[in-house]
Amino acid sequence: MTVHRKGIIIYFQHMKNLRQLKKHGHLIYASKKHKYAVLYVNQDNYDEMLVKLDRLPFVSRVLESHKPHIKTDYENSKPDKAKQYDYKMGI
Repeated sequence: MTVHRKGIIIYFQHMKNLRQLKKHGHLIYASKKHKYAVLYVNQDNYDEMLVKLDRLPFVSRVLESHKPHIKTDYENSKPDKAKQYDYKMGI
């Protein structure tokens, strides 16, 4: 059984607030310079979690992750000729 999760991007004011964010989901990445974190939560309580996180006093902004909407099927991608030659040689 797989659990479907979605990403949330949270902008905050101070790095010390990361401990409180960890309680709400699985923390994947946090940027010190830009003061944001990527948090994964279960898909079934995703909408509730967006509202809940936005109400926290130290959160500046809450955004949805764009990863599910990005197309990952690439068409007409041409492989490098030098790499094809190396693969045929067995290097």
